Amino acid sequence: MMNPVLPVSDPPLAGENNLDGKGVVEDNRLFKGSAMTKRGTYAALSYMACAVMLVLFNKAALSSYHFPCVNVITLFQMVSSTLFLYTLRRKKIISFTAADSDNNVSAFVPLKTLFHTLPLSAAYLLYMLATMASVRGVNVPMYTTLRRTTVAFTMVIEYLLTGQRYTRSIIGSVGVILFGAFFAGARDLSFDFYGYGVVFLANITTAVYLATISRTGKSSGLNSFGLMWCNGIICGPILMIWTYVCGDLERTINFPHLFSPGFMVVLLCSCVLAFFLNYSIFLNTTLNSALTQTICGNMKDVFTVGLGWLLFGGLPFDLMNVIGQLFGFFGSGLYAYYKIIGR
Repeated sequence: MMNPVLPVSDPPLAGENNLDGKGVVEDNRLFKGSAMTKRGTYAALSYMACAVMLVLFNKAALSSYHFPCVNVITLFQMVSSTLFLYTLRRKKIISFTAADSDNNVSAFVPLKTLFHTLPLSAAYLLYMLATMASVRGVNVPMYTTLRRTTVAFTMVIEYLLTGQRYTRSIIGSVGVILFGAFFAGARDLSFDFYGYGVVFLANITTAVYLATISRTGKSSGLNSFGLMWCNGIICGPILMIWTYVCGDLERTINFPHLFSPGFMVVLLCSCVLAFFLNYSIFLNTTLNSALTQTICGNMKDVFTVGLGWLLFGGLPFDLMNVIGQLFGFFGSGLYAYYKIIGR
């Protein structure tokens, strides 16, 4: 196979990360504060840039054009990503596994490997449904506060699934993020058992989804593109049925601005950005870790809130919220620093 145009995260070869030069198992290098590589840094920055831009385009579609169906946007993004992957694979621009060869162009992913990624697809569907339900359960300040605690859930899930451990420096930076999150939402500590439960369920499913990406990528032999392909092939039809049953497809057909040039441009940009966002999520999680991906999500929230306030307005000023956000950003910066220097 020719060198792919886009970077991929090939799974480690058998024994590649298990032994050092003396034949000693190198678990500590993998599990305790391994430094972030240059490719890992690029993946993290790419994710944050794509995520901020995608939120703004989705906001334009849902608020400026008042498009009523979030699930349909997700469906369009997933179908577009799958078509992009199919085209790129057929053109030999990308590969789905490290073992692909030029003579194996017609083969995409074996059925056995596709079944192997079923846990990843199930985790994605649960993550998507729980995240959408969690938005309705609590007010915005508490939603932001509770969602920031995903970092703690991710650390626990990673430890349970893969045995991942972190240094005190990393744990301390996560503690700063959690403190900032609760400080930002301190004015809104109105307890709603159902709402809190749904948000925490969304946190758990997010952590499981990210940890499953890392684990499946290493065990299936698929790189980032291969994982995206399998996820789209399995989840696409399920999401299509879901949108049909909920009546979202019919509402989309009757949407008055469906063929408006402006709306079509926004939707196209949203689909393209979603492809690169999903790619960067898989790349960042497999090159770095599920926790790094979660921290990057916290960092991009600061830029998303700032740009959203400048472009769309409607965000009331709250000094405690701003201070809490700055604490979270500082904690995320500490985490990035410790990862870069390998502490």
